Amino acid sequence: MRHIPKKRLTLTAGLFGLLLVLCKSLMAQAPISAPQPLFELIEEGLTQNKEIQSLEAEVQSFQEEVSFAGSLEDPRLGFGVLNLPTNSWEFDQEPMTQKTVFLAQKFPWFGKLSLKSQRQALMASEQQAVLDAKKLGLARKIAVAYYELGFVVTNNEINERLTDMVTQLLKVAETRYASGEGLQQDVLQAQVELSKLLDEQIVLQKRRRTLRDQINELLNREQFISINPLLDPRYPVVEMDFQTVKEIKERSLANNPWLQLRQTKVAQSEVEIKLAKKEYWPDMDFRVAYGQREDDPNGGNRPDFFSATVTVNIPLWAKSRQNKKLAASEKAHEAAIKSYRNLAESLPYQVDSLATEIKNTQKNYKLYVDALLVQSEQWARSSLAAYEVGKVEFNTMVNAQIRLLRAELQAKRYLYTIYQKLAELEELIGGPLEMVSHNATQSS
Repeated sequence: MRHIPKKRLTLTAGLFGLLLVLCKSLMAQAPISAPQPLFELIEEGLTQNKEIQSLEAEVQSFQEEVSFAGSLEDPRLGFGVLNLPTNSWEFDQEPMTQKTVFLAQKFPWFGKLSLKSQRQALMASEQQAVLDAKKLGLARKIAVAYYELGFVVTNNEINERLTDMVTQLLKVAETRYASGEGLQQDVLQAQVELSKLLDEQIVLQKRRRTLRDQINELLNREQFISINPLLDPRYPVVEMDFQTVKEIKERSLANNPWLQLRQTKVAQSEVEIKLAKKEYWPDMDFRVAYGQREDDPNGGNRPDFFSATVTVNIPLWAKSRQNKKLAASEKAHEAAIKSYRNLAESLPYQVDSLATEIKNTQKNYKLYVDALLVQSEQWARSSLAAYEVGKVEFNTMVNAQIRLLRAELQAKRYLYTIYQKLAELEELIGGPLEMVSHNATQSS
């Protein structure tokens, strides 16, 4: 199993105030890369989410039980009466009558307590891995919904611009038709396009409210609070070349919490096998007793008794107990190894798939920004000028104007998708990508 060293922050007395702020900034990092508004939402979600709180309590519970699991059972103190005659109930009648006090302690076979302590520590590590995975998953869900909300709001703004433009074109078409210079079909087409945009606007508003509700639910807020989306994000600087993807795959194998969970299960199953083998060896129960006797009826002194015993269990039913326990532990170990290998083998493919999606989406975005948007803008400008002098039909001019804004929208779609896929990739590798420059800005 691999262990990642924790970063430590040191403070100096002279710069305590300044470094305290820096420490808070470094220690309160989101599980994934995030611009400040998203970072605050993720931080709120991790703080308020009830499932996360429950898992944190479970981790602490497992950690507290580590020393308990490796400790001896409490000694047993007992009192008794031995050989008291029932015909007289007198303590001095029979010489073997005693009032006893005894102390007993059970000692497991050598190494059992250490193994039990190891098993409990691994269970705590297993629960910690689940907690880390849930935090990453929650952060990714918040991020994906947040970026989707930004795209929906952007889509709505472009829809409003399209609506204003088509409304103006409709007025122009109506004026030209009224004066006999235009066609009725131009008016009808503009009306149809306007109706489509109004219908789309209703869908977008519904989608916007749904995403805000979804984010509020993930943050476990008691009441609805409006979410300010991230608008006009900048292009994230990340190159998915061969070497970068190779490094990301290595990070996923080292830091993915679900893989760490399965590594822990493998180690835990190994401890279970060792414990099962220890079951063939007997536990020892030591007992010491002191028996006090009364003097005989004639006044003769009777010495007290001291006793000591050791009790061990005999593996007489090993065929149906210890053998079965060992076989079950070995099968569990085999299953844990297969589960680990399955995820370890599939993780690089998952990383490669996401990296390919990001790379292709980047290409699509650059194609739109560098070529299609420029071409669409030129087409829209020339078709409008040509329509004004009657060289192209109304339909051609309208389509050119709509195509321009639709191309702008598609470029935004690709941009937000890159951010969403990066969040998914960071969930796989168990933390932020250092090479990603999230310099997105919050539009007013």
